[in-house]
Amino acid sequence: MKTLLAIATAALVLLPGQSAKAAAVTASGTIAGKPITIKYTAPSVRGRKVFSPAGPMAKDPNYPVWRAGADTSTTLHTEADLKIGNLTVPKGDYSLYVDLKDVDHWQLIVNKQTGQWGLTYEQKQDLGRVPMTMSKLAAPVEVLKYTITTSGNTGKITLEWENYSASVNIEGK
Repeated sequence: MKTLLAIATAALVLLPGQSAKAAAVTASGTIAGKPITIKYTAPSVRGRKVFSPAGPMAKDPNYPVWRAGADTSTTLHTEADLKIGNLTVPKGDYSLYVDLKDVDHWQLIVNKQTGQWGLTYEQKQDLGRVPMTMSKLAAPVEVLKYTITTSGNTGKITLEWENYSASVNIEGK
C-alpha cells in the first residue's frame, strides 16, 4: 500500500500541466524603434463562461473593472511616448485593466499605479480609458493571449480570451 501511495504521489508531482496556476507571459513589440512590453498572468477558461453575469469576472471585487489577466496586475512598459487610441501615454510603466460594463464594448484602462496585486485597483490612478474594437472569435481561445503587432510607427494591442477579441491602435510619438 505504501508503494502504491508513493507511486501515485510521484505521478501527480511529475505530470506536467496539472496545476491550475496561470502562466506568466510577456508580449512584446517595437514601435518607433523602441520596445513595448505587456507582462501578464494568463488564466484559462477551463469550461467556464468567463464573461457571463454569473462568471468569475462578476465575482471580482472591482467588477466591472477586470485586471486584464490573473494574479498580479497586467503591466505595460513602453520606452516610447505612445498614443493608445486617443489617449496620450508618456513612456514609462503602467497597469492595464479592462472595463467590462458592456461585455460587447470594452474599454482599456491605463492606470499609473504599478506593482500591485491585480485586485488592487484605484480609479483615481487612471491615466485614461480607451474604447476597444471588439470582434467575436471563430473558435474559443482557452488561454488569455495578448499580442502587440507593429509596423514602423503604428501598431495594435490585442487581447483574446474565451470568445472575445479586443484591440486598440497604438502610435509612437
